[in-house]
Amino acid sequence: MSQATSPSVTAGCVPRPIRFVHRGRIAEISSADTTRTLLDWLREEVRCSGTKEGCAEGDCGACTVLVGERAHDDGVQWKTVNACIQFLPMLDGKAIRTVEDLKQGQALHPAQQAMVDCHGSQCGFCTPGFVMSLVHVYERERACGSTPSRQQLADDLSGNLCRCTGYRPILDAGQRMFELPAVAQDDAATAGLLEQLAADPPLAYTDARGARCVVPRTVASLAALREALPDARLLAGCTDIGLWVNKQHKALPVLIATTAVAELARIETRTDGVLSIGAGVTLEAAWGALAERHPELTEMWLRFASPPVRHAGTMGGNVANGSPIGDGAPVLMALDATLLLQRGARERRIKLDAFYLDYMKNALEPGEFVRAVEVPQPAFTALRAYKLSKRFDSDISGLSCGLTITLDAQGIVTATRLAFGGMAAVVKRAAHAETAMVGRPWSEDTATAASTALARDFAPITDLRASASYRQRAAANLLRRFWLETRRDAPLSAQQTSVFARESSA
Repeated sequence: MSQATSPSVTAGCVPRPIRFVHRGRIAEISSADTTRTLLDWLREEVRCSGTKEGCAEGDCGACTVLVGERAHDDGVQWKTVNACIQFLPMLDGKAIRTVEDLKQGQALHPAQQAMVDCHGSQCGFCTPGFVMSLVHVYERERACGSTPSRQQLADDLSGNLCRCTGYRPILDAGQRMFELPAVAQDDAATAGLLEQLAADPPLAYTDARGARCVVPRTVASLAALREALPDARLLAGCTDIGLWVNKQHKALPVLIATTAVAELARIETRTDGVLSIGAGVTLEAAWGALAERHPELTEMWLRFASPPVRHAGTMGGNVANGSPIGDGAPVLMALDATLLLQRGARERRIKLDAFYLDYMKNALEPGEFVRAVEVPQPAFTALRAYKLSKRFDSDISGLSCGLTITLDAQGIVTATRLAFGGMAAVVKRAAHAETAMVGRPWSEDTATAASTALARDFAPITDLRASASYRQRAAANLLRRFWLETRRDAPLSAQQTSVFARESSA
C-alpha cells in the first residue's frame, strides 16, 4: 500500500461516523460514500424530497439549503449552499435546514406564504430553492431591522433560476414577506446540539470502498496530513470538485477537507497594511473584505458565481484551482497579491503572477498547500475590474480582467498592472500592453497603443463562451473603457460606461 493511501496517517483525526444536526437531532452516517452529496442523502435516505436536483453542478439553485455553524454569540450562523455539491464529510459538526423545516405548526413561513400570495411558484420545481434563499434574506434583514431593495433581492436570488421566467412575482414575494406577521427562528436547541458536536474529535472517515476523507481542525494537522499524503485531494468548498464527481465521475480515494480549520478562515489587516485572507475564507467573506477596501470591486463580487457558491467556495481554492477563466485571479494579480504557501512547518511566499505555470499547472510542490492570500496596501491611482459573460448574473466569464494604474503629479504612468482571464491557458498579465503605457502620459494615444499591444500578449482560443476575435477585440475595448473612466480630464463614471447600470434603490 502506498503512503498516499496508508490508513495509519490521521494526524490526530479519529475514525468515527459523520455527525451533523438535522431536524432537531444529531444524524450519524457511517455507511455513505465519502463523495455522497447532501442532496442525495436528503432525498434518498431521509426522504426530504422538497430539495430538488436540477443541474447537479451548483448553477440552478433548486437544491438550495441552509447550513448552520456555531456563531460567536453562541447562536447559529446560517448560509445558503447548493446541496448537490456538498459531500457529507464536509458537513460534520454543522446543522442542516431544508424546506421541510420552515413551518411553525400549521403556519407557513412568511417566505412560503408570500410565494403563495404573489403566485410565485409557477411550475413549482425551483420553488423550494427560491424559498430557502428568501428565508436566508428574511432572517438576515430581520436581524438588522431592515428590508432589502428589489435590486438587493435580485442579487440575493442570482443563484436561483426559474425556468418559467417567473422572476417578477418571485421578487414581489421577496418584498411581500416583510409585510406579513413576523416570525423568529428559535436556534437555541440547534445551538445546543452544535455544542455537543464540537466535543467530537476531528473526523477520519472511511467508506465501504476504502475511500477516505480526513477533516483536520488545525493548520498543523493539515500540514502534517498534506505532507504525508501528497497525492490526496484537498477539499475546500467543493464548488469545483463536486462537479468532478457529479459530471466526470472521477474517483477520489483520499480527501483532506479544510472546512474545519479555523485558522484558515481568518481575515486580518496587518500593521504593514497587508490584507491577509486565509485560504479557507469563503468567497463571500473574501470578496466582501476586498470590496470594503476597494469599492470598485463591488460589481465583480456580486457577479462572481452566486451567493450559495460564494458561501461554500473559498478564495484559496479558487486561486489554487487556477482556472484560466477564473474571475478571482485577474483581480488579485492586478492588486499585486502574494500567496503564502506551506509544506510541513516550512512557509514560503510567491507572487500570484508567478504561480501559474501552464494550463491547470502551478508552482505548488508535492505536499504543499496555499495557506493565505496576501494583498498589499494600495499604492495605485485607480483600479477597475471588468467581466464579460453571456448572462449578467451567475455565469462563467468569456473574458475578465483586473486593471490598475499609477500616475505621477504630471499624469505620467509610473506603473500599471493589467491582468486578464480567458485570454490564454492561464490568467496572466499583459506585459507588452503594460510596457506601452509606462513612462507615457495617460492619454487616448497611450490607451490605444496599449490596446494594440494586447495582440502581442495573447492569442486566445475560440470556445463556447466566446470567439478568439471577440476576446481580442473586447479586451482592447475594456482598456479603452479603463481610460475613459480614469482619464484626468472629465472621467466617465461606471454608470456612464455600463449598459447594466445598477439601481441604487428599489
